[in-house]
Amino acid sequence: MIVALGSLSACHTLGSTAGTDALPALDLPSAWSAWDRQPNNADSAPSPAFDLAQWWQAWGDPTLTALVEQSLAANTSIASARAALEQSRAQWQLQQANALPSVGASASARRSQQGHDDARSSYGAGLDASWEVDWWGKRSLAIEASAQNLAASQASLHTAQVSLAAEVALQYIQLRLTQERLRIAQENLALQQETLQLTDWRVQAGLAASLDLEQARQSVAQTAAQIPALQTTLAQSRNALAVLTGHVPQNWTMAGIDEASALPQAPQGITLALPADTLRQRPDVLAQQHRVQAAWANLAAQERANLPTLRLSGSLTWSAATLGALTNGASLAKSIGAALAAPLFDGGANRAQIAAQQAAVEQARQSYRATVLSALQEVEDGLVQWLGDQERLVHLEVASQASEQTLLLAQHRYESGLVDFRTLVESQRSLLSSQDTLASAKATISQDVVRLFKAMGGGWSPDTDELGSTESTGSTGSADNANSSHNNE
Repeated sequence: MIVALGSLSACHTLGSTAGTDALPALDLPSAWSAWDRQPNNADSAPSPAFDLAQWWQAWGDPTLTALVEQSLAANTSIASARAALEQSRAQWQLQQANALPSVGASASARRSQQGHDDARSSYGAGLDASWEVDWWGKRSLAIEASAQNLAASQASLHTAQVSLAAEVALQYIQLRLTQERLRIAQENLALQQETLQLTDWRVQAGLAASLDLEQARQSVAQTAAQIPALQTTLAQSRNALAVLTGHVPQNWTMAGIDEASALPQAPQGITLALPADTLRQRPDVLAQQHRVQAAWANLAAQERANLPTLRLSGSLTWSAATLGALTNGASLAKSIGAALAAPLFDGGANRAQIAAQQAAVEQARQSYRATVLSALQEVEDGLVQWLGDQERLVHLEVASQASEQTLLLAQHRYESGLVDFRTLVESQRSLLSSQDTLASAKATISQDVVRLFKAMGGGWSPDTDELGSTESTGSTGSADNANSSHNNE
């Protein structure tokens, strides 16, 4: 299915649609290949009960929701993106102001004397106005380019919001996973310490060899060594969340963050949009589209640089011998004029500027194409990872249950003298490893879902308006008009 990438334009396109002619086209798939290969995908993907723009609310975890909302309000990367948006807004307003007539006022006072004559005073006031007629649309194109850059800055802000929400969720899941792994390690350490104590008594009673006691001590020490590493990871995750929410790590406190809690469970209903719809949702794709359109408008303006320019000017000048006479009885001089100018020879400078701008358009086109391809890959990779990890989890749950049964049997057999102590120790280590791996696998699936939401552009809404008054520029064409040209590269 050939889809012109110009059709991905969202409602934030400002100004004319001149730039859509520059948008490349790609052969977009009609569905995600990894999803189609799953025989039961229809049953595992019911209609979602959540809003993709605020996907974190569907997890039913108040702490996660609070963390994401705090980060979106206070994170430094979001503040920087908003500042860049304000800068683009000011540049757009500057281009609009440059297209309007300029009016200036002047006032003068003069006192002169010649020879022995009495000194004479004179006063004057004046108004000057000038305006360059936008004969060939150069000013309009400059405004269009600034409007597209402004829209790209807004899309970049949304891209930062998407990335930040996902990063906060990933760090939060990592924190809860570390808390769970720490709990598992501590419980297994307590079990192994009981075994060590029991073994010590058996050795003292002559019922066990010293080798058994040393093996028990080794097992306890190895498990105990995992706890400081997990505590370090836990502290680092906590510090990362503090910074992401705009706080100093040493001063940050949050209700519920330090109490161990269950791993966040991803929502059950996940429906994947079609590839083209996903690209429309991705703010980074929209940002690149606007940059292509801005480069195209700059090129069109440069191509008109050698055309004649028409400047209109006029002035009013009042002069009088006294200051009071300026308002009554002053002499008035009026002037109006028009100037037509055109470059005759510039040594090929404009031709070189056009070539440079053509290269800029091509760079923007290829960046746009690369962003689209990367977006498609992210969804496909995320989907493959998620589906594969779900299948892996099924086997790990069986393995964990088997490890629990193995340890129970090993304990009974050891107490009955049917197996040696090494078998019991290995069963304890296997249980610890299985439980730890199972917890990590569950967290990985939740993180897979977060990455999928990010790949689908979740974390912002196309209805979000950061442009304010710039929406008044309107959109003179729809995104569908972009399919009229450039159906191939």
